[in-house]
Amino acid sequence: MKIEKTAIPGALIIDPMVFGDERGFFLESFNEREMRKIGIDGHFVQDNHSRSARNVLRGLHYQIIQPQGKLVRVVSGKVFDVAVDLRRDSPAFGKWVGVELSAENKYMFWLPPGMAHGFVVLSDSADFVYKATDYYAPKLERSLLWNDPEIGIEWPFTGDPILSAKDVAGTPLNEAEPYEGFMKSEKIHA
Repeated sequence: MKIEKTAIPGALIIDPMVFGDERGFFLESFNEREMRKIGIDGHFVQDNHSRSARNVLRGLHYQIIQPQGKLVRVVSGKVFDVAVDLRRDSPAFGKWVGVELSAENKYMFWLPPGMAHGFVVLSDSADFVYKATDYYAPKLERSLLWNDPEIGIEWPFTGDPILSAKDVAGTPLNEAEPYEGFMKSEKIHA
């Protein structure tokens, strides 16, 4: 697999090895030993799958106290996926990175704990799957404002996104609850 480091320490874009022929393709979407070699050494406890229509924007979600590392990918369709660093002591605090994930390019995106995460669907629909290093905890979940000008995410769509009420009411970065002490405790391979 090929690994691309991003501007956020620890966040990685993964281009897996794909073996294909006239019958189709095969790829290894997760191998704990190989992931540990590139610095992804969290223990995954939950797998999730969502389907969304064009222009649905989900996020930017994160959990306080029980932060989730996420290994994300798209198995049908295309999305623009975004991570925002909310680790207060990170040199990239408040910065964002984005990557197009699609069934065609088969990329995966690793978001270490301490990131707000979101995506917008660029195809008619998309199936988005991810592994998480901690359990979903609704009482600990927060939503960062998807279009906060202080963050300045360059979402690649026109018109208005389709949002949940929770995401419409997202918190701007200057009012968000950041993570404290994560750079010291996380193994960062930057």
